[in-house]
Amino acid sequence: MSTMLDRFLRYVRIDTQASEQSKTIPSTPGQLELGRQLVEELKELGLSDVVQEPSGLVVATLPGSSPGAPTIAWLAHLDTSPETSGANVRPIVHTAWDGADVVLPGDSTQILRVQQFPELESYKGKTLITSDGTTLLGGDDKAGVAIIVEAARLLLASPELAHGPIKLVFTCDEEVGRGAIPVDLDRLGAVVGYTVDGAAEGEIEAETFSADKATVTFVGINIHPCCAKGKMVNALRLAGLFLSRLPRTSLSPETTEGREGFIHPTSMDGSVGKAELRLLLRDFDTSKLAVQAELLRSIASAIEAEYPAARVDVQVQKQYRNMAEGIAREPRAMSFAIDAMRRAGIEPRILSIRGGTDGSRLTERGLPTPNLPCGDHNPHSCLEWVCLEEMQSTARVLVELAQVWARGNSGESSL
Repeated sequence: MSTMLDRFLRYVRIDTQASEQSKTIPSTPGQLELGRQLVEELKELGLSDVVQEPSGLVVATLPGSSPGAPTIAWLAHLDTSPETSGANVRPIVHTAWDGADVVLPGDSTQILRVQQFPELESYKGKTLITSDGTTLLGGDDKAGVAIIVEAARLLLASPELAHGPIKLVFTCDEEVGRGAIPVDLDRLGAVVGYTVDGAAEGEIEAETFSADKATVTFVGINIHPCCAKGKMVNALRLAGLFLSRLPRTSLSPETTEGREGFIHPTSMDGSVGKAELRLLLRDFDTSKLAVQAELLRSIASAIEAEYPAARVDVQVQKQYRNMAEGIAREPRAMSFAIDAMRRAGIEPRILSIRGGTDGSRLTERGLPTPNLPCGDHNPHSCLEWVCLEEMQSTARVLVELAQVWARGNSGESSL
């Protein structure tokens, strides 16, 4: 399985950090670079119809070996989060991790502490991969990319295994909500998709948050400080006032869990005359997004009443919706994933994602797309880490999944 590790280490060294502000498609050139590398690798493996589209989307076909079996799709995304640098990633492989706290050498203040992350206790003796602490690692979702390529390799190396056609799909800009947009479902021709973009072994996710994003624009009055009394309205102060009026003990990521939603300020910029604040609105109950938006508008109206010369504008944009209902319309999407995990010797756990995937939009568009694990933990941070053994187990699950879909039922494992 070293080929999968080698690929993963190559992938994470390419800077594919997405940019929400960029107007290009994809938003950053590194995504095209990784896509070009993938195209060559997939062709060398023997996949067919391998293309990189102008959007950066990479699609390939693993031809079926079982006539009449339905086409399924495996998906992962090439980009990494805008929240933490993905430039000059230096991956470190911790073979047979001894269970001690891991001090990341590029920034000794970045420490994977078992007390802080107790889930680490169950990974003693396994192979962990981290960055050096100065960047994220990029396991979200380059671990998923490496897993899918490895599963394709395994099937190509075992022609006796029955499976239908499999579409490999690698998207760009998933982290800024654009990943699924270029996917042509008619051309894909799949009955179901599976994103490989989750966390720990055994987890299957068929429900996500519903999501909107809000942009709050503050327009003040800029005038020289020497004569500002009674005239200046500082847009930055208005933005700070707005933030101070958001709930602090509830409705935020740091105070919620489970099925609780939140409002999450993510970035702000501007000057005295004009400032812009960007926020994420999240809840499993889609109707509650409107309640969150109304809370933002009520705060804006109150500030305008206090500062009549200012203007505070709230714009809300739809992102994605909870995929639970769409997946329920194709029961095999989940039942076959559960069967595949058990055939691979793994007991599945059905979870809900406090976030979203490309599968959210694909399911909304008519392609039921549950989410499978990729072994990535602490995503979007310098303390991100990946477990190699979990990557290996998901590759086995994908091989079993292909066979389950070909047979239309479960059975004894072929691996």
